[in-house]
Parts: sequence; structure tokens; C-alpha cells
Amino acid sequence: MIFKRIIPGLILLVMALALSSCFRYSFTGTSIPENVNSVYIPFFANQSSGGIGNLSDLLNDALIDRFITQTRLQLANSQADADAILEGSITRYTNQTFSITGEDETSLNEVTISINATFQYTGENEPEWNKSFSGSATYDTNENPIEGETTAAQEALNQAADNMFNDAVSGW
Repeated sequence: MIFKRIIPGLILLVMALALSSCFRYSFTGTSIPENVNSVYIPFFANQSSGGIGNLSDLLNDALIDRFITQTRLQLANSQADADAILEGSITRYTNQTFSITGEDETSLNEVTISINATFQYTGENEPEWNKSFSGSATYDTNENPIEGETTAAQEALNQAADNMFNDAVSGW
């Protein structure tokens, strides 16, 4: 009998908490401050001495996709219009032998990409962080090596983009 009285009360309490503004949850694990509504992600220039031709585009697309689809943030068109800024550059691209066959031939190569990035709220004097990120992936050089390198570079960029996104939103 006592459970019949407690259960409706608990249901009402949970509903009240869920509808109140002090309880905010996102299924992606991010909880964004009320005053942060937009993010500016300028072009991440490729300052490495190698790599596939569209590394910067791939990285920017990956970062924008994460912030726009996994948060409530809008993409700002300029730094002046943004509440937060994520900027940086691709600093290193390597494509090196990862594995050798018994006949001393390369069977796998590894693409590693390094990125320096800064995340800052526009109203703050100091950035939240200024870090280096990297990602890597391997590909079979005996199959389609050009497509393999491109796919490995995309995977490496996605790893770095995931880490940048997670570091930016983990403090929220």
C-alpha cells in the first residue's frame, strides 16, 4: 500500500526535475553553458610539408559536423559573432612504413597527422586550452595505395577531430 503512494510522488518529482531549467542533459554527454550559443571554426591551414591535397577541408568538415550535430551550437560566420572559437593548423603529416613482409617489402603504411589547436570563449582573456592532437591509421600498400592513403588520412583526421571535440565539450 505504501508503494502505491510513493511511486506517483517519485514520478512527479522526476518529471519536475526533467522539466526544470536547472536540469539539462544531452544524449551526447555534453552540457553546454547557457551563454554559449555559437562556435566559430576558421580554416585549419595545412602547414605540414606533405599529405593529400584536401586535408584542411576534411578536418574543418569533421569539426563542424561534430559541433553542429552533437551540440545545440550554431556555426558562427566570424569571430565577432561567436561565443567560442576553435582554431589551429595541421602541423605534421607522415606516411611511413608500418609493417614489412618476409621478402622485405612494405605491406602496411601508417599515416599520422598532428594538429595544434586552441579553444577559447570569446569573453575570456586566456584560452581554455592550447594543445597538440594527433591521429593515425594504417593501410595496405599492396592494394589501392592512393585510395588507402586517402582513407587512412581521413581516419587519422577523424581521430584528432574527436579528441578536439571531446576536450572542448568535456569542461561544459
